[in-house]
Amino acid sequence: MPLIRRVGKDVAEQYEADERLAADYDARLAAAGEAERALRGAQGADAHGTGLHELTIAFDKALTEALAAAEAAERVAMGPKVYVSDAQDAAARRAAEIARRKAKARPSVRPWTDEVDRLRTAREAHRLSFRTRPAAAV
Repeated sequence: MPLIRRVGKDVAEQYEADERLAADYDARLAAAGEAERALRGAQGADAHGTGLHELTIAFDKALTEALAAAEAAERVAMGPKVYVSDAQDAAARRAAEIARRKAKARPSVRPWTDEVDRLRTAREAHRLSFRTRPAAAV
């Protein structure tokens, strides 16, 4: 008799979706690097106007996609116990929160937590440095 904890179908679907997203992490991070190089190259060439704004938005989108993949990889490293479905009651949700906090302390999860923090900080610094949305009409 296996001692594996069974998970619900909805939790298994969320976990598999995160596994697929986490598998694209390297490609998404490379795309973010390419978008940043294009933006920095345009800045170095003193580009202005819509071209620079489009590169700024493209870099923001690439960083957001890389962040989503890193968060998915972190959740996969934590395991299926941390997932919450809509069908679960309050006690199960609380158990998932506790499992998430415990999992964050594991050495196998810590690199992903650091990577998520790094990407989130980079995205926020980019958003504070560059206007990623059009200015509101006054």
